[in-house]
Amino acid sequence: MLETIDWSRPWFESVRGAASHLSADTHFRDTFCQQAAALGLRNHLGLPMSFVPQEELPEGTAYEQHIGATGCVPTRDNLHDFFNGLVWLTFPRIKVQLNALQAAQIALDGVGKSRGPARDGATIFDENAALLVVRDDAAGQALIEALQGHRWHDAFVGRRAQWGVDAQVWLFGHALMEKLVAPRKAITAHTRVVLASDDFFALDHDGRRAWLDAKVAQQLADEGLTTASFTPMQALGVPGWWPDQDEAFYADATVFRPKRIAAVK
Repeated sequence: MLETIDWSRPWFESVRGAASHLSADTHFRDTFCQQAAALGLRNHLGLPMSFVPQEELPEGTAYEQHIGATGCVPTRDNLHDFFNGLVWLTFPRIKVQLNALQAAQIALDGVGKSRGPARDGATIFDENAALLVVRDDAAGQALIEALQGHRWHDAFVGRRAQWGVDAQVWLFGHALMEKLVAPRKAITAHTRVVLASDDFFALDHDGRRAWLDAKVAQQLADEGLTTASFTPMQALGVPGWWPDQDEAFYADATVFRPKRIAAVK
């Protein structure tokens, strides 16, 4: 299963550090547990985090509720849960805060058929989010406005020089990572924009990761989350993330679609 992952792909950079501890002689769940213990990871109740077989999730107990109550993350032998574990080890503060939001909503409303906007937002974040860190200046704001306005040529071509220097993408959603094992042009991330000062861009990789983990977790604690917290962004549209990103590539309106104009009643 893991042999299908091409770790040289730029979109896996955010979790590559956690993946470097994997061993062919040890099940990835056990490696995750060892890393979690070494990092001292704990859930929002202060319970130590571990990764357990899916069978340890009690029947009738919600997944997020179980993690919140026990610190145990039910983990199946598939790519979806594998990437989920890597994200726990890479952005533990964000994951703990998302779990706390989910567990609180379940305690308040029960599992139910409808999750409500807070749980929907947390689920989208957990599954399909990309974190776009943008330098907090006029050029950065212009890039954000181009993305939010679905002005794809402006964002990806006209402002190409900003990417990687003044705008950095860190994948977070584990379902998004799973889809990108077999990349397709249409794969789209729910993107959360994070403004950062020059100090962020002067940090090394681990420093930026830690800053981002702490910053976004605090934002979630202070502001909460809804489905309106994201803007779409085509993963393979990120400059440098795919070969042959020429004019024809971005002119494909089946993928790089213009923004819909709301009908006037």
